[in-house]
Amino acid sequence: MNSVNSTPAPSPGVVIVTGGSRGIGHAISSLLAREGHAVAINYAANAAPAEELARTITAHGGRALAIRADISKPEEIRTLFEQAADLGPLTGLVNNAGITGTKVRVDEQTAETLDTLFNINIRATMLASGEAVRRMSTRHGGKGGVIVNLSSVAARLGGLPGLVPYAASKAAVETFTRGLANEVAREGIRVNAVAPGLTATDMVPPETAKLAETVVPMGRVGHVDEIAQAVAFLLSPASSYMTGSVMTVSGGR
Repeated sequence: MNSVNSTPAPSPGVVIVTGGSRGIGHAISSLLAREGHAVAINYAANAAPAEELARTITAHGGRALAIRADISKPEEIRTLFEQAADLGPLTGLVNNAGITGTKVRVDEQTAETLDTLFNINIRATMLASGEAVRRMSTRHGGKGGVIVNLSSVAARLGGLPGLVPYAASKAAVETFTRGLANEVAREGIRVNAVAPGLTATDMVPPETAKLAETVVPMGRVGHVDEIAQAVAFLLSPASSYMTGSVMTVSGGR
């Protein structure tokens, strides 16, 4: 039964995936394209993987654009959204881009290393979400949409040694997710997060697989496709009554 305040989840439309050409982002972009979304694949510097993925999606009958934008720079975030509009009206944003930062103890961190980390992991997430809200919110004349933020189990666990600031940045992402969800819940926008555990990407050192055998209840690292499935679910009508939630995909950790 629909209530007066319910808003249906949008059908597959245009989704921006920040950091969409590598690792988890590549898996997300590929899966969303297979599910019928037009995908704006954001990358910061290395054009080749993003352009190759866009060509692959197009060759299989999908729609995709590779768009260069350094999301640590607010003006380039705006450019990303303007160029993505070539695919059509925005229906979704996946704030996937992130860095682990400088792996040293807190007493060895500097203002510069922390600025770089927080600018990409949380400031860019907030600014990109603001751009998305201005385009999707019914308050601004939009038709609604979905935002999915990538967090980490580090937000809850405090991070591996040397990665405490990274964990703190992801805790900020989760707080932001809940707060923004409340703010735009009656404007046709749902906001959720996915918190992966140890996942096999180029951000994770090879010894992580061995670590997972002892610290992960399921005894293994996650696959990028398993994270992408959670993101796709949160973008789909199947999650239409979910907002402000953090979905943990961590093998039980």
